[in-house]
Amino acid sequence: MNVSDAIAARRSIRGFKPDAIAPELLEKIFATASLAPSNCNTQPWHTVVVSGQARKDLQAAIFAEINAGKMPTPEFTPGDQNLAGAYKDRQYQCAFTYYGTMGIERHEKDKRHALMLKNFEFFDAPHVAFISMPKTMGAVNAVDIGIYLQTLMLVLVEHGLASCAQGALALYPDEVQKIANIPEGNAILCGLSFGYEDVGARINDAIMDRAPLAETVQFIS
Repeated sequence: MNVSDAIAARRSIRGFKPDAIAPELLEKIFATASLAPSNCNTQPWHTVVVSGQARKDLQAAIFAEINAGKMPTPEFTPGDQNLAGAYKDRQYQCAFTYYGTMGIERHEKDKRHALMLKNFEFFDAPHVAFISMPKTMGAVNAVDIGIYLQTLMLVLVEHGLASCAQGALALYPDEVQKIANIPEGNAILCGLSFGYEDVGARINDAIMDRAPLAETVQFIS
């Protein structure tokens, strides 16, 4: 598989088989992803992969917080900020496609909430990675995290694996920091649920489009 094919094949997958990835393959994947470029080679990312019983414990701990009414406490500003115009339109279309695929109407708030909670079930993926960087760092370093994350997702595709990057997994960091042993002084930017795609899962039928190239790229000569 070449890079262009991997980019074209990659998409957010939210339905996974329970099969775990072999430890040797996990190590190979993350070793390759660590070759991602970064500003001045600072490599600001720190990744913890949670699997097996620890993953089950973490899911239960996060749901305990949610069920107790705890509000999200992200350590970096979460989500998309100050969206307007075409950017807001694309966000709405993304939600419309996602919920529409699952047959959920806009007014069905309970069903929408239940689908949102699947983020904290890691979409049933057998593995979830939490990516953090020092709290003292800023936007330039976050760009490096994005480069690393994209590299990781493409390497997963190369090995026949699927993933879903989730900003939601930064919303309840307390239990993650305990179970995943996040380094002191680091803040979680996002999580990545990954494993083998459950090809028959309805939730995986949601396919997002892309804006016409002319809207996002200009060529000047």
